[in-house]
Amino acid sequence: MSELTQRADTGALEQQRQALAQRIQRWTVEPGLQDTALPGLALGRSDSTTSRCASSVYEPSLAFIVQGSKSLQLGDREIVYRPLSYLATSVHLPVLGRVQEASVDKPYLGVKLTVDPQELTDLVIELGDEAPPLEAESPCPQVSCGLCVAQMDAAMLDAVGRLVQLLDSPADAPILAPLARREILYRALMGEMGPRMRKFAVADSQAHRVSRVIAELKDRFSQPLRIGELAERANMSESSLYHSFKQVTRMSPLQFQKKLRLHEARRLMLSEGLEAASASYRVGYESPSQFSREYSRMFGAPPRADVNRLRGEHRMPA
Repeated sequence: MSELTQRADTGALEQQRQALAQRIQRWTVEPGLQDTALPGLALGRSDSTTSRCASSVYEPSLAFIVQGSKSLQLGDREIVYRPLSYLATSVHLPVLGRVQEASVDKPYLGVKLTVDPQELTDLVIELGDEAPPLEAESPCPQVSCGLCVAQMDAAMLDAVGRLVQLLDSPADAPILAPLARREILYRALMGEMGPRMRKFAVADSQAHRVSRVIAELKDRFSQPLRIGELAERANMSESSLYHSFKQVTRMSPLQFQKKLRLHEARRLMLSEGLEAASASYRVGYESPSQFSREYSRMFGAPPRADVNRLRGEHRMPA
């Protein structure tokens, strides 16, 4: 490809990106992640960088960065993604995130598409031999686990743009939105992260077994952790489960459970007004003092001070 052709392609890609950024800004009247009228589609915006890391549990999804940049902390690894890159989350993962580049004039903008694992599995089966083979996987430059970053090409950016554009055409959306959504999943599976995503969709793979364990931990995080039972149900040895689990999540099963408990306790205090002790018992802690220590270690402040700070931030005008 000649240098002139490369410049033309880059220019066309930038025009697509700017058009999508303008459309997202029009549909996000205030900062935050906002659901849309299209099932599974949410648009994100931030008008400023964040000094503190926000905690959340990422669900299986594809997240596309259109403007600005963001860093994520998953266990012992940091992942940074920038414009025209997208993040594939294959399983539920507790992460800490921080917006690195954003301003009122040029806000951070993103698109999130929730992925149904069964929908992905059905598409993998339908693709059959057409999909890139598992052994063709190239190492993810950031992290070899259930969270990985890749670059958008023109075809992927076009598909995402057409899906967001359907917000302006509610009469067409019921027919065309599922097609655009399916195309986005198809292009992700056929792209550089396809082999990695397929590992979580293939029923007899180690990654898929770990994903079942993660789903069980997510549903039963308040109950005592019994590795032996989890390994038996996943048809894995305890050592194999521990090793594979840490590869996918960048943390041990116990650390994973602890983060889920603390995330949920924070939500209970913030959204339902529970006191710290009540929230700690609700999520499975037996000792409020241990809960307070681990909460402070994760969020940088004791439960009451952290929740009061969050409430104060939510009362501030955007």
